[in-house]
Amino acid sequence: MNTSIVERRPNGQSEICDGERYTLGYSEGEFKRLQLQGDFVRDLTEDVLRRAGLKQGMRVLDLGCGVGDVSLLAGQLVGPGGSVLGIDRSQDAVKTAQRRAVETGQCYWVRFASADLASFVPEREFDAIIGRLVLMYLPDPAATLRRLAGFLRPGGIVAFQEMSMPFARSFPETPLFMQVLRWIIEAFVLTGFETDMGGKLFSTYLAAGLPAPQMISGARAEGGVESLGYEYIAQTVRSLIPAMERTGIATAADIGIDDLADRLRDEAVAHSACIMFPPMTGAWTRLP
Repeated sequence: MNTSIVERRPNGQSEICDGERYTLGYSEGEFKRLQLQGDFVRDLTEDVLRRAGLKQGMRVLDLGCGVGDVSLLAGQLVGPGGSVLGIDRSQDAVKTAQRRAVETGQCYWVRFASADLASFVPEREFDAIIGRLVLMYLPDPAATLRRLAGFLRPGGIVAFQEMSMPFARSFPETPLFMQVLRWIIEAFVLTGFETDMGGKLFSTYLAAGLPAPQMISGARAEGGVESLGYEYIAQTVRSLIPAMERTGIATAADIGIDDLADRLRDEAVAHSACIMFPPMTGAWTRLP
């Protein structure tokens, strides 16, 4: 599958965002979705961070930390002898992340701050800068990496993980899943965000003046009754409803969000379908 399933508006233009909006919003429901997402792809992210070289005692900066899932994962890898600073533009997300750090006992070495990536200036150097699903929302991700890499010590790590939405699919193809996938991809396209940042990581690193990264790509593949994937898809759509309605993609009535997860599950089970989620591509490199 590819982005050809996305239809542009009648005037041929996409609704390009100004770089200040997050397509999925900042609602409590979105914060819960982020935690579900964190659980769903945790193993894939941990693998990238370990391959990148995160270890005990490191000082780590997590960009676009949201409600803290990647920061808390990094905190487990660096331990109390290290430190993690997660930054996000949303003060409410940062408050949620800090509460979770307290709940997990990591608040002594994992902390959070509200900051805009475009103007953020840290007070110290770091051993690693990391992020998951954040570069896709930036108007110039290479410029951001170039600037923030200046706050890394020599030999510091740059490690990011991004998805490639157009490569999600079901086998066999099922009509409801394919419709939902079209809605999701079109919502990101028409609000001006990148749907295949995973595929662009290599060139983005090079454009940022970084050494060529090592990379790996992996994806969740789900089927059957018990999968959390149906709820993950439904919650993603729920967070996107305002953007879908604003851009004319679909209305809440079209979507039927309240039982969407159940309908996706029933469809997959009826067709013995395997849902292949978007590949998550990790890229990491070290400064000279």
